[in-house]
Amino acid sequence: MTFDDQELLDRDPLIERVLISSADIQRRVAELGREISSDYGGDPPVLVSVLKGAIVFMADLIRRISVPHEIDFMSVSSYQGGTQSTGVVKILMDLKTNITDRDVLIVEDIIDTGATLTYLEEILQARKPRSLRLCTLLNKADAHTEDIAIDYLGFDIPNEFVIGYGLDYAEQYRNLPFIGIMKG
Repeated sequence: MTFDDQELLDRDPLIERVLISSADIQRRVAELGREISSDYGGDPPVLVSVLKGAIVFMADLIRRISVPHEIDFMSVSSYQGGTQSTGVVKILMDLKTNITDRDVLIVEDIIDTGATLTYLEEILQARKPRSLRLCTLLNKADAHTEDIAIDYLGFDIPNEFVIGYGLDYAEQYRNLPFIGIMKG
């Protein structure tokens, strides 16, 4: 854990502990960037960030990808402000890019039940991309209710509510450089 991680942890009584340090996140993001760069050649892939949570991960990841690529954004939600998925997925903002016959990489912050990703993958597959892959920073395998194929995985984590590095609780804590667990 870096000094900054510890300092932020000490300042906020609602954060129980650091689950993944900022240094470990940056190391893994660099590795993912190298993996993605080696897998994509030819036409630039379209990286689709799922807002809002994935924006911090996406920003760091694209700086670690050495091949040409494009980015776009979608906003979907199944949380509606709480700490558990409602199971009802809503599209709040759609892509601007035509992904027909394009290589598409979904960049997600966290996979919980998998319902949101399953829904998103169905929507994007209907648009006939050449390929559709998934990169997620965090995966709660024990929480899955759907079968999700993850092509690029940052970390498997326990089935706990996490904050930081783009993930929020009531729109707070996105700015933390680490992944933390809130006090129950």
